[in-house]
Amino acid sequence: MRIGLIGTGRIGTFHATALSRHREVGSLIVTDADTVRAQELADRLGATAAPGVDEIFTWGVDAVVITAATSAHSELIGRAARSGLPVFCEKPIALDLPGTLAALAEVDAAGTVLQLGFQRRFDAGYTAAREAVRSGRLGRLHTIRAMTSDQSPPPAAYLPLSGGLYRDCLIHDFDMVRWVTGREVVEVYATGSDAGPAMFREAGDIDTAAAVLTLDDGTLATATATRLNGAGYDVRMELAGELDQITVGLDDRTPIASTEPAGPPAANKPWMGFLERFGAAYEAELAAFVDVVRGERTNPCDGHEALQALRIAEACELSRHERRPVRLAEMPGGRD
Repeated sequence: MRIGLIGTGRIGTFHATALSRHREVGSLIVTDADTVRAQELADRLGATAAPGVDEIFTWGVDAVVITAATSAHSELIGRAARSGLPVFCEKPIALDLPGTLAALAEVDAAGTVLQLGFQRRFDAGYTAAREAVRSGRLGRLHTIRAMTSDQSPPPAAYLPLSGGLYRDCLIHDFDMVRWVTGREVVEVYATGSDAGPAMFREAGDIDTAAAVLTLDDGTLATATATRLNGAGYDVRMELAGELDQITVGLDDRTPIASTEPAGPPAANKPWMGFLERFGAAYEAELAAFVDVVRGERTNPCDGHEALQALRIAEACELSRHERRPVRLAEMPGGRD
């Protein structure tokens, strides 16, 4: 299989490395606006560096992996669809709903494959939580607590391009609430704080956020995020039911300390970032994409699944700005 990868930044480099090791990937072509960076990666992996995006589509590839800047995702997805090529794209499809819906329309019209990079669907902990909920082990689910806390903020230049904390970060938690429970979010109430470094205020973003989500069966979920969790990278989900309670992300590297005399000790080596914490899940999602391209499995996260997570993020932004509960029915792109 011959795969073209567009974008050789941090996540692109990780994905290219994983693909270069995959037994079904015989040839890998990489490209980036920074041609020197792309060539260095190609030399390191034994891949081929293309001078630009055009060559990805003219050199004859079987599939495309998009890890370029978010602003380019929608156009590249559309171009791949028009070329009849299956695509794996890092989230999001676009930074707004109109751009997302336009790209999905192209994919649907072409009848091609679009798999979105929600890697937590391949994490062992989240997978076990899904099985526990779906099996009835917890009984009626009444409360979910989801959180994503970055150890340190991204570069200031990234913030205006990120889409904001709900779309860039909490969107993973929104996807997990839907994926684990099999339920839809019907209403959100969200708030946020920009009391941290000035770069967040200058970008019109927030450094800390909280949202209350109401699911269609009455289950309540809270989702919180921050860019400033100095103890380490902390991603967890707690699910409480009438019969049992479980948690995802609690291990000897969880960056949290107990104040109880007999409590567990603080982590010796806390998680520091998402690539370290979810490395195995990132590799598994790309292996799944290769299987999808080969026709050996169904798409584990298509564009319409990603759209629903973005609708929740958009509703949270609207709620924060207007200081009111927002029904998901107010957001375009809902499922009839």
